[in-house]
Amino acid sequence: MPVNVTSEIGRLRSVLVHTPGPELLAVTPSTREDYLYDDIIDVEIAQREHRRFVAILERFAQVYYVRDLLGEVVQSDAVRKLLIQETMDVVPSTPLARSLGEEPPETIVRMLIEGKEEQQGPLALTLNEWGYELPPLPNLYFTRDVAMAIGQHVMIGSMRYGARWSEELIMKALFLHHPQLANNGLLYDGSAERRLNYTLEGGDIHPLRRDLVMIGFSERSSPAAIDHLTSLLFEHTPIEDVIIVVMPKENTAIHLDMIFTQVDHELCVVYPPHFVGPERLAVLHRRKGQAQMREMPNVFAALQAVNLPLEPIFCGGERRVYQEREQWSSGCNFCAMRPGVVTSYGRNEATLRELEKMGFRVIPANEFLTGDAPIREGERAAITFEGGELVRGGGGPRCMTLPISRDDPWS
Repeated sequence: MPVNVTSEIGRLRSVLVHTPGPELLAVTPSTREDYLYDDIIDVEIAQREHRRFVAILERFAQVYYVRDLLGEVVQSDAVRKLLIQETMDVVPSTPLARSLGEEPPETIVRMLIEGKEEQQGPLALTLNEWGYELPPLPNLYFTRDVAMAIGQHVMIGSMRYGARWSEELIMKALFLHHPQLANNGLLYDGSAERRLNYTLEGGDIHPLRRDLVMIGFSERSSPAAIDHLTSLLFEHTPIEDVIIVVMPKENTAIHLDMIFTQVDHELCVVYPPHFVGPERLAVLHRRKGQAQMREMPNVFAALQAVNLPLEPIFCGGERRVYQEREQWSSGCNFCAMRPGVVTSYGRNEATLRELEKMGFRVIPANEFLTGDAPIREGERAAITFEGGELVRGGGGPRCMTLPISRDDPWS
């Protein structure tokens, strides 16, 4: 079974990514809030940064691209028709549906990702007005948000904002129809979930062990959806314990992975104010077979209770000013290639110094890729790459990777 992910740190075998492209051009000062951006991105630089990131991934795992796999699944008439039909449920337009149905598969893929601009009439041309008949997907390069492998099952996100609903349909089509993503079924299908206050996003879901998952109750993931997912996990997977972190309602922490990621068997990187001291977040623990949740003193006590003690590494070090700056630039957002080997933006220097204190060797991407700085088996390392444009989208290496298969680090 190609899909098999039981942790955040197991040796990465295959991963799904999307290189940002022309869809980012839709993000302008006047549209950035509609597309959930705080800033606009230089597309060419972002692509260059992403290619360097993928080059690192390719040294450890098989890398698949959303655009390539989508191009393959829409070769099927049935899949293509269903995807167009479901897209029209999100963006209703009979003329658009007719137009899409007449296009070749490669054009459909491009339009689904990059959008289709409205044809300008005389008035629009005179007023210099423009818009999209089919909106683009500038957030698609954050593949982890929209889907998540949990064991051999898949969760399709129920995205909080409509700007990302079409992403759900693409991921659903891939995991239902592409042989490289074969799995034991959709545990949760957010593309079919349109109930009020019923949202769930992959950045909040952290499978920590075969029997343990941590979930962030954030502005993007609602209590009702988390309860439903928990029930499904207990019923259909080996998960026996769920830890809930009650997230702050602030745009610096839209997902759990913006303030917490595991980087080795006994280490995690955290944003200190949310986990240590008087501002720490509420943490709840639910065990399979128990209807009620138990409030825990902090996340570390909760992890200790399920026999997964983790020691924190402070994002930004000890000074609050650096903690805030680097958390904003995804300083907590790591992706593990294997236990103790992670990728990170190079700009978060204070966080990287904290990793060094815990035995990590910080290696710039060019030194790693040229072979000048090989990583020995069992050695801890953080491979850094430039991400000054990518980070403007509001995420880091974890957000940009959707692991398909990892080894079990405890087997």
